[in-house]
Amino acid sequence: MSARSRRIRFWGTLVVVLVAIGGASAEVYRIRQAQSAVTLPVAPARQGDFLVIIRCRGDLKARRSAPIYTPMVPNLRIAWLSPPGQKVEAGETIVKFDSSSAEQQLQQKEAQLKQAQATLDQALAQAKITAEQDNSDLQDAKFTVERARLEASKQAIVSRIQGEESKIDLGMAEQKLKVQEATVALHAASDRSKIASLTRLRDQAAGDVDLTKSRIAQMVIKAPLTGYLVFASNYSQGWINAKPFKVGDNVFGGMGLAEMPDLDTLQMDGKVEEIDRGRIEVNDEVRVRVDSLPELTISAKIGQISLLAETTYEWPPTRNFRAYAPIPHPDPRLRPGMNGGMDIIIKRIPNAISIPAKALYTRAGKPIVYLANNGHYRAREVQVQARNPDEVAITGVPAGSMVALVDAEKQDQKK
Repeated sequence: MSARSRRIRFWGTLVVVLVAIGGASAEVYRIRQAQSAVTLPVAPARQGDFLVIIRCRGDLKARRSAPIYTPMVPNLRIAWLSPPGQKVEAGETIVKFDSSSAEQQLQQKEAQLKQAQATLDQALAQAKITAEQDNSDLQDAKFTVERARLEASKQAIVSRIQGEESKIDLGMAEQKLKVQEATVALHAASDRSKIASLTRLRDQAAGDVDLTKSRIAQMVIKAPLTGYLVFASNYSQGWINAKPFKVGDNVFGGMGLAEMPDLDTLQMDGKVEEIDRGRIEVNDEVRVRVDSLPELTISAKIGQISLLAETTYEWPPTRNFRAYAPIPHPDPRLRPGMNGGMDIIIKRIPNAISIPAKALYTRAGKPIVYLANNGHYRAREVQVQARNPDEVAITGVPAGSMVALVDAEKQDQKK
């Protein structure tokens, strides 16, 4: 092969290789551009009212709650409880205690009452008989005195001996009359004392019966309002093993067994940082959200703010103010104790351009965004009007612009 042919082949091969390399480079560039457009997430710049908010966490609480106390009855054992989480209407039975021993005591007390009443009736009847007998004897004694007095009045017409005998008989009759009167008074006083004692025993037995009946009636507790029961913890087995009260547990009289929160008085109790306390006021608008119901957003207003910061029991301890937002129309699914948060609206900016907070970056100490255009990203300097945890109000980009949610320059450096 001649030198000229070798040169032609060499240059031809070189041209083919260069064309292949150029095509591959163009394809790689196109693929990289396509990957860049797909990889970087973007979001639109929206125009509308921008709400400057203070976000705080908290939980739902009821402003009014009805406590459920055990009755002042000894030896209480829970026999039945309304199922936890089940709604109960006002007046429905929510707790029953074991009343078998109290009912047995009631039978004994009623038997004692009947016996005491019978004894009292017998004493009354006997006192009546004694009073009638004493009255009869008293009348006989009075008759004897009158007859002796009549005989003594005959002294002028009978002998002196008979007259003296009549005087002696009159004295004896009068003495017997006094004895009989004393006997009647003694019997009456004795009967009154006995009847009073038996009456007191009868009244005591009746009081025991009424007390036992009252205790039995207290062993059924009714719901004071419509709502749900929240049972207290039973610490009889120690703090570690504490669990809500259940059927079979023994309780003491007068202790707190449960409570019924009024679900119409729910409010969000939020913790406000000290730095934000001066920026909020009563009646500020609030948007309440509950973790377990993410689709639910509730509009409310701040009803109260604590005057002093409160120390929490968390570790490390923190000091927060408390802001309370009553919920005007609580959703039926809401329950006290649910965790959530609230956004306190402190300012409104009309017709503002807002972007996600993670779409704003800093370059050379100035805020910028990366505008997306067919897979290409260009830095644009902007001015920040206000910031929220999730959004930022800016100027410098038109509404509808697509901004990158990641740093485009760092992405290019990685590639």
